[in-house]
Amino acid sequence: MMDGHEVTVVDNFFTGRKRNVEHWIGHENFELINHDVVEPLYIEVDQIYHLASPASPPSYMYNPIKTLKTNTIGTLNMLGLAKRVGARLLLASTSEVYGDPEVHPQTEDYWGHVNPIGPRACYDEGKRVAETMCYAYMKQEGVEVRVARIFNTFGPRMHMNDGRVVSNFILQALQGEPLTVYGSGSQTRAFQYVSDLVNGLVALMNSNVSSPVNLGNPEEHTILEFAQLIKNLVGSGSEIQFLSEAQDDPQKRKPDIKKAKLMLGWEPVVPLEEGLNKAIHYFRKELEYQANNQYIPKPKPARVKRGRTRRS
Repeated sequence: MMDGHEVTVVDNFFTGRKRNVEHWIGHENFELINHDVVEPLYIEVDQIYHLASPASPPSYMYNPIKTLKTNTIGTLNMLGLAKRVGARLLLASTSEVYGDPEVHPQTEDYWGHVNPIGPRACYDEGKRVAETMCYAYMKQEGVEVRVARIFNTFGPRMHMNDGRVVSNFILQALQGEPLTVYGSGSQTRAFQYVSDLVNGLVALMNSNVSSPVNLGNPEEHTILEFAQLIKNLVGSGSEIQFLSEAQDDPQKRKPDIKKAKLMLGWEPVVPLEEGLNKAIHYFRKELEYQANNQYIPKPKPARVKRGRTRRS
């Protein structure tokens, strides 16, 4: 919108919040539609960023069928819209298509190592099917598609209780609670700041690259290192608590971004600590907002029972 584009946001608010975009409401180039992509959508657009899907394990495990429908029927509807109006579609896929990888770091040519019936399968396999649909529409119907395989991303406006490692650790550290690490903490992840991801998505959408592209930060950390870093940045005295390892939790995750560098001229630029400090500041403000806007019902006045007066 800052560049003069008209933007229509479509959300069913299953995991999103209107507060995240309320500062745009009323702008002449902005429209917000409360709609679920599993139902057909009829609008006129030039580009479609198909970002719809629960993305955190608690959200997609809470309703796995809904997650599958969003990634299959929802993707089918968005591809149908793209075909009808001649729009280019960018699918927000995920590094989860690589599963618990046997290749490290992961390149776009790696086919993955995914459990198709595990607790994470509704999301992992949903995204794999969505990618397949995109390329079927590209080959058969001539729809222009772009596929971004997004690695761990964090930043302001992420839901505090979404159950992923960044939000968990920051919230626990701010509230003085133990930081919960599942397993030994030796699992590795690579975290990118949200503004880097947005720049990568825009670069991919406006490129001629139709094959999948990894968008992530190749700087790898163990979960235990990450927990300690957040503790230090918050200045928290929280302990680190080790819990049983989650089923099908990938042991390693690190993107190979040579393709993005070469073909998009893109790579992350926001240092990890700088991004985390911004996220921590946002979480502090959110906790203050919740405390100041908590609804506390007023006690109802006691009802006085009136007795009957007997007349003689």
